[in-house]
Amino acid sequence: MKKIILELLNKYYDQIRDNWINKIESNFGDKLSKAQIKTFVEASLNTLIDVVKTSQYLSSDQYLIDSYLLFSKSNINLLEVSQIYSFGRFALLHNIDKSEEFNYDPIIIIGFLDEIIEQVFARYSLLYQSAQTKELKQARKRLEHKLEVNQRYLRTILHKSDTAIAVIDNNEKFIAWNKGAEKIFGYTEKEVIGKPATFLLPRSEKFMEELDYIKREIDLTGDVKILDTERVTKFGKTIPVQLTVTQLPSSDGKSDGRTIIIQDKSQVKQLQQQIDQSEKLAVIGQLAAGVAHEIGNPLASISSLVQLMQRKNEDEQLSEQLKTIKENIDRISKIVRELVDFSRPPGEDKVLLAITDVLKTAVGIVKYDERVKNVEFITDMDSELPLINIVPDQLLQVFVNILINALDAIEGEGEIEVKTYLENSFICIDIKDNGCGMTQEVINKIFDPFYTTKSVGKGTGLGLSVSYGIIKKLNGNITVKSKLNEGSIFTIKLPTNRN
Repeated sequence: MKKIILELLNKYYDQIRDNWINKIESNFGDKLSKAQIKTFVEASLNTLIDVVKTSQYLSSDQYLIDSYLLFSKSNINLLEVSQIYSFGRFALLHNIDKSEEFNYDPIIIIGFLDEIIEQVFARYSLLYQSAQTKELKQARKRLEHKLEVNQRYLRTILHKSDTAIAVIDNNEKFIAWNKGAEKIFGYTEKEVIGKPATFLLPRSEKFMEELDYIKREIDLTGDVKILDTERVTKFGKTIPVQLTVTQLPSSDGKSDGRTIIIQDKSQVKQLQQQIDQSEKLAVIGQLAAGVAHEIGNPLASISSLVQLMQRKNEDEQLSEQLKTIKENIDRISKIVRELVDFSRPPGEDKVLLAITDVLKTAVGIVKYDERVKNVEFITDMDSELPLINIVPDQLLQVFVNILINALDAIEGEGEIEVKTYLENSFICIDIKDNGCGMTQEVINKIFDPFYTTKSVGKGTGLGLSVSYGIIKKLNGNITVKSKLNEGSIFTIKLPTNRN
């Protein structure tokens, strides 16, 4: 039987091959090239002949692997492969059945060959299923790895972000709290988890109404943004914040709570205040120049006339009145001088010198004030500070203004401390007193032009404004810390890398 089958296969090899190739080209010519089809068909017939000879299927393994690689690369599935093998059966049946040269029962031969083809296809099916299973496992591993990476990435964002990120569940309790939130508010995750949604709210009806508004908007639209509001830190400090609140969807499409992204706007507020202050100084500077010019000339004439009248007058009562007039003229003159200082652009006569030298001169000037009899000056000046390019007179004016304010604050009795030190790339000057101190409201206005807490005739409200402007033009900064009845400390910072 084997001999007859082999003779038939060899005799009709070309016809079977061509018939099989034509059928595959007609149905899969868009997925397989002619060369690929010819190679597959010839390999299939040669494998069939080899199996008939040896009755072993081991020799078909490499053929099956090559076929799987060909079909998988061409996106031909298992059902389509079955169809391709059916074309082979048909080619065998068509050519062997028409032969009349051999004495054989064609049904038996066709059945024998059909069984071999079925076995080959079955082995191909096992290979296909094994490969698909392996690929699925690899794909699952890739997906698991990708999911794990994404989860780590999200955890990193959640916990390492400088922005505060928190999650509140449907029971209005905190269930997540990142490092950014810990940094801004001071609370650890352990301290916050389980706390109510009102935990960070200032104690005011306004903020309870805000929370109700957030809940309503989340239910209606799924998200809400509040650009300007406030929250309270662990240390009781109320800070300006911006909120972005988003609904946290559940697996059934409903809600599992809400996520909250909180941005600390404190620095933005401070920068805005500095911009506002600079704009005020610019406007008042233009006004000051005009006012000083219009007042200065007639004032000089009036002052001269009053002095002339004082020299010639012999009436005691009139002399007292002229004295009062002269004192008020002097007061107006002082305001005009400070207006001129306020509006005058910075000089260009810079010199390279030590800050401590200017500061010592300022302390020496203030010590001549008649009110310093019971005042102790404590100095701690770093002699190793780097030299910087500045206009000495302007800086002297700043130091004297602040020292006189300190003198006024202690009312002639107490301590004034002056300290210099280097902090990063800034030279720092602290001027501290143990006087009456200031409220936060006063601190917020202290650098405003014409703002003063002194009684009429004692201050013009321009000294600190002028000082602020000078320090800003030096690319420095001036800040105040104060508590009522405990004293104040003015800190001036000037960069060391000035040209």
